[in-house]
Amino acid sequence: MRVLMRGGSVVDDGVVRRADVAIEGTTITEVGDVVPSTGDQVIECHGRLVLPGFVDVHSHADGLVEDGDVQRALLKQGVTTVVTGQDGVSYAPGNGEYARSYFAAINGGHPRYDGGGVAGYLAAVEGRSRLNFAYLVPAGTVHSEVCGRSSAPADESQIARMAALVEEGMREGAVGLSTGLDYVPGIFATAEEIAALCMPVAVAGGLYVTHMRGGYEANSAAGIAEIVHIAAESGVRVHISHFHAQAAIIRSQLQLLRSSGVDATFDAYPYTRGCTLLAMPLLPPELSVLPVETVVRLISAPGERARMRRDWFPTIQHNASLGPEWPSMITLAHIAAPEFAWAHGLTLEAAAAHAGTDEIGITLDLLAASHLEVNAVMAVRHQRSVAELATIFSHEGHMGGSDGIFIGAHPHPRARGTFARYLREYVRETPTWSWPEAVQHLSTAPAARFSLGQRGRIAPGWVADLIVVDPRTVADTATYEKPLGEAVGIDDVLVAGQPVLAGGRLATITPGRGLRREHTKS
Repeated sequence: MRVLMRGGSVVDDGVVRRADVAIEGTTITEVGDVVPSTGDQVIECHGRLVLPGFVDVHSHADGLVEDGDVQRALLKQGVTTVVTGQDGVSYAPGNGEYARSYFAAINGGHPRYDGGGVAGYLAAVEGRSRLNFAYLVPAGTVHSEVCGRSSAPADESQIARMAALVEEGMREGAVGLSTGLDYVPGIFATAEEIAALCMPVAVAGGLYVTHMRGGYEANSAAGIAEIVHIAAESGVRVHISHFHAQAAIIRSQLQLLRSSGVDATFDAYPYTRGCTLLAMPLLPPELSVLPVETVVRLISAPGERARMRRDWFPTIQHNASLGPEWPSMITLAHIAAPEFAWAHGLTLEAAAAHAGTDEIGITLDLLAASHLEVNAVMAVRHQRSVAELATIFSHEGHMGGSDGIFIGAHPHPRARGTFARYLREYVRETPTWSWPEAVQHLSTAPAARFSLGQRGRIAPGWVADLIVVDPRTVADTATYEKPLGEAVGIDDVLVAGQPVLAGGRLATITPGRGLRREHTKS
């Protein structure tokens, strides 16, 4: 049966034009004035725009493949493909235990993956999701597989074994390699180790995707210098995750990369607050790298708590991103311990007052009770205006990425609002992009950059991952105070030619695929 999207305005290849779109199987067959046939499944698009589905190039939906609420939240924003395996930590390779323990508060627990490498992860998606999933080989997981929970530098033999795992992952369809250089074990990895892991990625035509070292913002120069070194050693193309800094810093650092011969792009989301593991900024890396039960035992011991009060927590006062205001800048988003459910949505400062303790005591109590499974929304010391974000998003190297984390009772609103917020704020209300430019930043360029095959265009022969947008009403409703609101204005979405969201309702079909790296045909 043919699907006919009739009467809308197609946005593709830099133009907006009135056109119908015909689809047979997974593929677009006609774009233009299409004569309906008996038996067509017609989707009326009058007064709306037909766009290629959006690619979320930085997603943490890794373990939520089969979660219908998560799928709906993304589809309502127009997202049809997510790129997972971010920040150096996810399930494959190995049995997934490192991700399930260390990143439980970020990626969740995978319902099906228990081994089989990248091929096993991608196969676990098939027929179980309405979304497409692409995957980056996570360097921290690779390091953990070879070196265990160690902070020691990898030796030559270990680096060779790690590179072999990366090469295997690329053969099995990964789109690149990711690092998280403020997390463990990435914080202990040398530039030489990372460059060695990037070599098989470069040979395969993949992408090095990095959460840079050092906290971003005014510290970005150190992370950029390391990227220059890694790219020079390996020849790899680069994508910088969630590049949050002042617009002038971002532009100058991207220019430095370009002048150094580095092929680089980046993603940035339309919010100024971040979200991460509570343990990442508030526990020493040498402690976090240890097994979870060991960490819990240590931070529960009076002697260790006293030592941390004396030697560790004073150093947080000098953290460039937090500083002495840190208890009021961190809002609790997910706490795995039921006895602390009352603290969701509170700052550490407010939670400490409620519990009758101080900010250090509540931090260690929460982490111990939750076996470290806590994430938090992180305020920044210097808020960026809509105008400054618009300057960042107008850069030709920018792509859409939410850094969306769905784990938590009071999560960051970016998980449910990012792509609708781009359209509301930066197309309709503060014109930064035209509709064709929005498609370029959110669909076409990401699909090409991440080697997702014939996606990101509305043309005959291309895969029919398509969305229908009401340009007058599309908007985000999730806020920091009420972060669970779903986007509005996108009620019809097709994945691989099948309507997975129809009139705002989820279909029962699950045509999403585990996407293997596939360079676009000319």
